[in-house]
Amino acid sequence: MSELHAVILGMLQGLGEFLPISSSGHLIVVPWLLGWPEHDLAFDVALHVGTLAAVFIAFAGDWVQLFRAGLRGIGQGRPFEDPESRLLWLLALGTVPGVIAGLLLEKWADTVFRAPGLVAINMFAMGAVLLAADRTSRGRGQILHLTVKDIVLIGIAQACAILPGVSRSGATISMGLALGYKREEAARISFLLAMPITVGAALYKVPKLFAQGGDPTVILLGIATAAIFGFLSIRLLLAYVRTKNYLPFAYYRFGFAIVVWATLFLRAGR
Repeated sequence: MSELHAVILGMLQGLGEFLPISSSGHLIVVPWLLGWPEHDLAFDVALHVGTLAAVFIAFAGDWVQLFRAGLRGIGQGRPFEDPESRLLWLLALGTVPGVIAGLLLEKWADTVFRAPGLVAINMFAMGAVLLAADRTSRGRGQILHLTVKDIVLIGIAQACAILPGVSRSGATISMGLALGYKREEAARISFLLAMPITVGAALYKVPKLFAQGGDPTVILLGIATAAIFGFLSIRLLLAYVRTKNYLPFAYYRFGFAIVVWATLFLRAGR
């Protein structure tokens, strides 16, 4: 993989991880469209280190506050009484479905799920879900009102993102909207929930990538690019949804799927 490819893939990861357009779908389809050499899932996970840094920087204050509240709750013997301490444990609970899905479906995620045609189907289907969720959302709930039922459902939605094209942020934001959370609050829940599972995936996969002989310069360049564009996309989305809806992202997903299907049709006719 060239350094230019690493930078472009880092940009796609940074933008697609937090905008509800699927980073994994773009990381599979864009190289396929351009005829680049295939890269494996381990490099995609390495790019998640960059977006992990982005979400940590963007929400560093929130995480410090949550951990302080959590430690204080444990010290007082009432870990679920304070809303922020309770939120910390709920975020941990919401990570469980994604971990289970990752462990059970790891081999399929590395192979079968990376087909461009399947990515297009998932992109289109998730676009329809996002469209419906945004149009029907009551938009009253706030993150500190998160319940056990809600975080389990959002966690299950996050687990579905093991299918490239579904989009982790798209699935979790859609579920948050469907459960009645405000557009900005649904995004915040999604972004905070991204951190624990990304840490786990990175610790598991990235050492394997270096062990396989990956070029450290290329890997680190991709990670740095993903971090920069990830931070920008977080700020962009949170500012955007304060006054606007998610519909442009749903329409983008429809267009992306159509481009993939058209390309498959044209290449099949050669």
